[in-house]
Amino acid sequence: MEISVIDLSIIVIYFVVALVLGILVSKRAVKNLNSYFLGSNKLPWWMLGVSDASGMYDITGTMWLVYVLFVYGFKSVFMPWVWPTFNQIFLMVYLSIWLRKSKVMTGAQWIETRFGNSTGAKLSHISVVIFALVSVIGFIAYAFKGIGKFAAVFFPWHVSPDTYAVILMSLTAIYAVKGGMFSVVITEFLQFIVLTIASLAIGVIAFSMVAPGQLQQFVPSGWTTPFFGWDLGLDWKGLIDAVNTKIKTDGYSMFGFFFVMVLFQGILKSAAGPAPNYDMQRILATRSPKEAAKMNWFVNVVLIFPRYTLITGITVLALLHFSPQLQAMGPNIDFEMILPYIIKNILPVGLVGLLLAGLIAAFMSNYAATINAAPAYVVNDIYKRFINPHAEDKTYIRLSYITTIAFVIVGFFFGFIVESINQVTLWIVSSLYGAYAASNILKWYWWRFNGHGYFWGMIAGIAASLIIPWTFPSIEAIMFFPYVLAVSLVGCIVGSLVTRPESDEVLMKFYMQIRPWGFWKPVLLKVREYYPSFEPNKRFKRDLFNIVIGVSWQTSLVLVPMSLITKQYPLLIAVASIVLVTSIILKFTWWNNLDEASAETLPADFDERIGRLAPSKGMKMEGPVPHEPAVPAK
Repeated sequence: MEISVIDLSIIVIYFVVALVLGILVSKRAVKNLNSYFLGSNKLPWWMLGVSDASGMYDITGTMWLVYVLFVYGFKSVFMPWVWPTFNQIFLMVYLSIWLRKSKVMTGAQWIETRFGNSTGAKLSHISVVIFALVSVIGFIAYAFKGIGKFAAVFFPWHVSPDTYAVILMSLTAIYAVKGGMFSVVITEFLQFIVLTIASLAIGVIAFSMVAPGQLQQFVPSGWTTPFFGWDLGLDWKGLIDAVNTKIKTDGYSMFGFFFVMVLFQGILKSAAGPAPNYDMQRILATRSPKEAAKMNWFVNVVLIFPRYTLITGITVLALLHFSPQLQAMGPNIDFEMILPYIIKNILPVGLVGLLLAGLIAAFMSNYAATINAAPAYVVNDIYKRFINPHAEDKTYIRLSYITTIAFVIVGFFFGFIVESINQVTLWIVSSLYGAYAASNILKWYWWRFNGHGYFWGMIAGIAASLIIPWTFPSIEAIMFFPYVLAVSLVGCIVGSLVTRPESDEVLMKFYMQIRPWGFWKPVLLKVREYYPSFEPNKRFKRDLFNIVIGVSWQTSLVLVPMSLITKQYPLLIAVASIVLVTSIILKFTWWNNLDEASAETLPADFDERIGRLAPSKGMKMEGPVPHEPAVPAK
């Protein structure tokens, strides 16, 4: 079956509208760097939330999620924790508030808030830029592999998947380069509307086709339950035998071990805060810390139901109509191709075009947001800071265009090298993010951590993330994280302890402005010498409670469309009840306290009063630093 003229017309019309809209709003983007990268901090939180959600709704990730739901059933609800998806809960509860209080433009610029302008701060600044640019290239390669494989199934021209990837990604880059944050957010808003309509449509089709209990003929026992033991407990023998081989190859047979690993990794990655990519940009683009928290809550609300409606709908259609063909393929099944195959062979004309337009829109959202992050770091954090700090805004904008094009080309190169979506996914989440975690956890919660420690932790981690996968290819990809984390942590601690702490002024200003909880007692004591009435952040226990409730809320939200479309009504009632109860709890324990958590706590006279201090080489503590608990001292 070739894609119809009607479906192609729908796709072309959508592309034209999105490109024209992006170019029309580009005039608002070229006023200065702040308007280009952050939309002048004037965009409402709910629109930024939709934009962030649309950016996460990528086509490559959707192909992967359809594959894991097909193979692992409802237990796959925990598999996106490898990113981890529940980092949105950490951001919602407290980290986006802390980050937005810095009032900066990029993650690298945020380093000045924590480490000041010391030599260590400059080195750590460079290390963040290096990580950000490496991750941008990784995500471009990730998108490249997915969109190429997807497009090759549908479009009538007989060219390679990589050629399709180059064409589509080059077209998308046009409006992202031209329009900056305004263009990206506005077009993502349009894309999300199209995508939601398409997702709900396919969910309705799948729901109408499946009868209660019908799926049990096509899936092994335990497929429709999210509960598991130490073993996965799924046996596809006699149904689709190759699935058992795939499970073994993935290394997820010991699912209890996998769950422990992704939970351990996920907590550390989430506690580190957002990586310097489009997610961080959306937080910094909000109008206030309170709106930053609301934005991350809204991402969950608007993203989960339509996305998992689509994922579950496609999976159900594949089980009902594609299982015999998969079984006949033998051991060489590419499960990542389930999504495009079902769209092409099962859905009617018209709906195919609508859904393809939505999925291509999702790809455009994620990819445009990714490449929009690269010039922010190159131009603002390298060129403007170290090379030409007094150039005209037009010069910075022009260099942003050039930088974006250069990184797209480099990303294409690595996209040609990558073999599969799963390969690049596991490298990003298990290896590259292991390099990020240690330095970015310690920067929030430990006063003695300094810029030198940050730099050596990041550089050691990035090097390990590039070397370990190639040096030890027999290691399971999920196991890259602890090795990379260990190397990075050694760099953090040694780099910090063999150099001086940051200055009194820098540490005190950060502590009073951001108000983190953690190991900050020495700084608190110093602050109270000048501001005796200053109170530390005492919300640690409440934040921890809200994270537990929030993760339960988010996970249950995912299970609602999954259980609805598959007609697992007892499970649907249970998870819907959990969503309701946890929502009520969060209303009283989190939402109602946002004003307090977001309040400005840096005294207006801080610079005048503390600036009169003699320059300090670091916190002056007599005797050994006293042990302080993880919660703030009273």
